Amino acid sequence: MNKKVSLFFVSLLLTINVNAIDLIPTTIYEATGGVTDIVIDKNRIFVSTSTSSVDIFDLNDTKPIKSIKVPQIKDFMGDIIDTKIYNLDVYKDKVLLTSQGIKGFREINIYSNGTLETVISVKKKMFISKAKFINEDKILFSLLGNEMYLYDLKSKKIIWKIDVKPNDAVFNSTFSDFALNEDKTIAVVADESGDLKIVDINKGKVIKVLANKNLDKVFKVDYKNNKIITAGQDGRCVIYNTKTNKDYFLRKKDWFLIYGAGLSPSGKLGAFSSDENNNVTVFNTNTKSKLFKLTQNPMTLSSILFISEDEIFVTTDSNKFNYYNLKGK
Repeated sequence: MNKKVSLFFVSLLLTINVNAIDLIPTTIYEATGGVTDIVIDKNRIFVSTSTSSVDIFDLNDTKPIKSIKVPQIKDFMGDIIDTKIYNLDVYKDKVLLTSQGIKGFREINIYSNGTLETVISVKKKMFISKAKFINEDKILFSLLGNEMYLYDLKSKKIIWKIDVKPNDAVFNSTFSDFALNEDKTIAVVADESGDLKIVDINKGKVIKVLANKNLDKVFKVDYKNNKIITAGQDGRCVIYNTKTNKDYFLRKKDWFLIYGAGLSPSGKLGAFSSDENNNVTVFNTNTKSKLFKLTQNPMTLSSILFISEDEIFVTTDSNKFNYYNLKGK
């Protein structure tokens, strides 16, 4: 190979690694309100909204085929307002909801067989931030004050409660997010400190702290196949490999906050909100190569969800959310 040809291929390789391919949405879905969370289950899309509903979509239908309605509430002035649903989860035929309640408190409900049942009432006066199924009988939930609970649905009792902080910490940091590993034995908890706490769910104990990579609040965290990704207020997207104990971060150069991040099922691909235009960069977590830029997201990101190695949903505070096929289909 002569020198000119060799230089051409080196230049081409650098271009591929530096310049991500711009992608527009393959499909745009429309919910009944601003989207707060998204879950995929058996070719159905579940999205929670800020307008008293969980909308259920078929993958092939851009409008909801069904909506779960949550009662409206009274605000501090006594006016009737829509209930914001903060997050949801799905297990078999059950839908778990964390929603706004009166006087700023929050509650957890489960929808099943057409009935909405209260699990944790506003009467408990809890500021619940997120809840997820561990199995059919147990749920894990966190409060804004960074307290975490494992709750038994059958006995209606708390199994354990912990303050999610290292032993040498004096104060708790405000909770941001948690993610579960595949067998739901480990939770990775993010908060305003930037450090990640690894919680053993069976023991109800913080077993490890990943520190000093995010220097400020972590908005979102995801955990797939021994890899963790963060979305940080400090403009850092950190990748941790829990198997090799190695880590690195990518930094936003032109904006301060990274609101969303997610991993593909294998953990080989990561994605994070990468500029002020709400674009999402998809990259190879092993090589750090930037592969795609997902465009036309209308507002601040609320979720990034890979449903396969080639398919991603991006939701924002808008009622419209985008599906991208990385193969261009």
